[in-house]
Amino acid sequence: MEQQVNSYYSKVIQSIKSAILKSRYRAAALANRELLSLYYGIGKYISENSRNHFWGTNAIETISIQLQQELPGLRGFSKSNIKNMRQFYEAWEQIIVNCQPTTGENRLLITDEIETDILTSNRQLVTGDLKNSNIDSLLSIGFTHHCEILAKTDSLEERLFYIQHCATEFWSVEKLKYNLKSNLYTKQGKLPNNFKTTISDIDLQRKALLSFKDEYLLDYINIESPDDEPDERVLESAIVSNIRKFIMSLGRDFSFIGNQHRVIVEEREYFIDLLFFNRQLQCLIAIELKRGDFKPEYLGKMNFYLSALDDLVRLPHENRSIGIILCKSQRQKTVEYAFRDMTKPMGVATYTTGMELPDEYKNILPDAEELKQLL
Repeated sequence: MEQQVNSYYSKVIQSIKSAILKSRYRAAALANRELLSLYYGIGKYISENSRNHFWGTNAIETISIQLQQELPGLRGFSKSNIKNMRQFYEAWEQIIVNCQPTTGENRLLITDEIETDILTSNRQLVTGDLKNSNIDSLLSIGFTHHCEILAKTDSLEERLFYIQHCATEFWSVEKLKYNLKSNLYTKQGKLPNNFKTTISDIDLQRKALLSFKDEYLLDYINIESPDDEPDERVLESAIVSNIRKFIMSLGRDFSFIGNQHRVIVEEREYFIDLLFFNRQLQCLIAIELKRGDFKPEYLGKMNFYLSALDDLVRLPHENRSIGIILCKSQRQKTVEYAFRDMTKPMGVATYTTGMELPDEYKNILPDAEELKQLL
C-alpha cells in the first residue's frame, strides 16, 4: 500500500514539475518577444531621427548616458547596443509590415506621443509578410543572435536560414558564430555523395545530405609540418584533442565513439580513424582522414570498413553505416567516377585548418628565408 502511495506522489510531483518548467519556458519566450518588440520600436524611433538629421552629433551616446543616469543599473542600452537596435529595425523594416506614420510634428520633444510611437511600432514586429513559422523563429531567438546574424549575412534567405536553425536547434551564440564563420549556409547539403543510389528511403537520403557539409573549417587545428600538410595521425590526434570543437564542426546529433576503432576480419585487425553515431540518422558514421588530394582507392577501403561495421558492429534497429572521406582537396569528376558501382553510402568532404591564411593575406608577410635575412 505504501509503495502505491509513493508511486502516486511521484507521478504528482513529476506532473507539477513539468507544468513549472513549461510555464517558465513560456514566460521566457514571452519576455524575449517583448524585448525584441521593444528594441524594434526603439530602433525605428532612433533610425527615423538620427538618419534624417533631426538630432545632432553624439545624440545616441548622449541618450545612452542619460538613460543610465535615469535608470541606474540599466543594462542593454549602451551606445553600441542602441545602434544595434537601429540596425535590427532597418534590416527588417522592408519585410515586416510598416506601421502607420506618426502624427507628431516635433520629434525632439520628450512627450507621451514619443512613447506611443515606440509602443505602436513594437506591435508591428509580430505582424508581417513573413510566414508564421519564420515570424515565430525570428521572435524566439535572442537579440545577441540577431546582431551576429545581421552583421555577417547578406541576403534574406541566408538570414532566415540561420534564424531557423537557431530557433529549432537551440544554438548558443558560440555555435552560431562558428557556423557563420564556416559559412554553413553555402556548404550544408553540398557534399559529393552516392546517397541516391545507396539509400532507398527518400526521407533518410534527405536527412543524410543535410547532416554533412562539403567543407569543414578546422580552425582550431594549427599544425606546423615540413611540407605544410599534416600527417593523418597528427591531424587525427589534434582532432581528438579538440573533439568538442570537432563535433561542433560536424553539426547536431553526432556522438563520438572513438578513434582508431578496431574491427577484426578473419583474425586481422583494421582501424577506422574516427567513428561516430548520428542519432537522427540512427547509424554509425565512419570518418577517414586523408592528407592531400582525394584518390579513388580511398572509397574501396571505406566500402570495406562499412561492410565490416554493418556486419560486426551495427545493431539490428540501426540503419546502414555511412562513410565520409575527409581530405585536403578533391576533383569533382574524379569523385563522380569513383562513386560509380559503390554499394555503400559515402561522401567526400574537404577541410581547411587554422594554419591557412586567406588568399588576400598570403603575400603580406615575408616567407621564412626573407625573414631570416631581415633579422
